[in-house]
Amino acid sequence: MNIQWLIRSQSIVTLAAGMIYPYYLLFLKNLGNSYTKYGLAFAVFTISSAAVSQWVAPRLDMHAQRILILSSLGMMAAMLAFPWTTSYLWVLVLQLLMGTCNAMQKMSERLLLADYTERGARGAVIGSYHFWTSVASGFAVLLGGVLIDWLTINALFYLSAVLYGVSAWTVWKFSKVKQNIQSMKPPSYH
Repeated sequence: MNIQWLIRSQSIVTLAAGMIYPYYLLFLKNLGNSYTKYGLAFAVFTISSAAVSQWVAPRLDMHAQRILILSSLGMMAAMLAFPWTTSYLWVLVLQLLMGTCNAMQKMSERLLLADYTERGARGAVIGSYHFWTSVASGFAVLLGGVLIDWLTINALFYLSAVLYGVSAWTVWKFSKVKQNIQSMKPPSYH
């Protein structure tokens, strides 16, 4: 099966996340000004991700592509909001949003990876998937390091937002192509 669209979209997500992540940690530390606040922000992220996973799970089979699009759009909104965040309370709200998007992204990514591969023939596809998303991650950290020397951290947040938007568009475009292909199939009279 062709899952190039999933590899591309999730490599873009990995690029967006990896490019900002090391600098986002510094941003959080500076805004929180204590390790307790820093830890609380990450706890809000992980606990919200766990809680949302229980709500998302029953909806995955029917709506995985939509959920994947929404997760990228939510992350795009968070990245656009971070440079304007001046209080710790808003950091926690954004961590809640990001935890929600994380659950949506991880769960739909895994379901789609299983759906677009065949039992007994998944290894090579998963290897390719892992390779390209890992390459994107490594490239992202390097790119972020170079860009932070030339730009501000706010510019990295905005660039990351653009990449999340491109990922959402990639999944949306594939789902439109898939709908068009399915609408051209002759009806089945079984």
